[in-house]
Amino acid sequence: MSTSNIAVIGDRDSVFCFNAIGVDVFPVADGAQAREAFERAYRGGYAIIFITEAFASQMEDRLRELAWRPLPSVVLIPDNRGSRGLGLTKVRETVKKAVGADIFAEERER
Repeated sequence: MSTSNIAVIGDRDSVFCFNAIGVDVFPVADGAQAREAFERAYRGGYAIIFITEAFASQMEDRLRELAWRPLPSVVLIPDNRGSRGLGLTKVRETVKKAVGADIFAEERER
């Protein structure tokens, strides 16, 4: 592993630019490669793993297993085609579990 504590997993076009800021990039072409890259990053001790929503949706079971562990922090990001809304949905679910209410829904009602 390099000196970076951050990994990014996704299609090449969406993640390659992260190289410029010193983040370790794992370009993948399909769900199987994304799972392999995720496991390498997980075992590699990365504190933060960014993964594009498209590939995260293909490994929801594994992400759910790790959701309440302090590390790594898994953050869903849109790919170069745009957001699917999965990242916001994950944040909303986490906040709802922690607070006991959907505070985002309450804000929309105001």
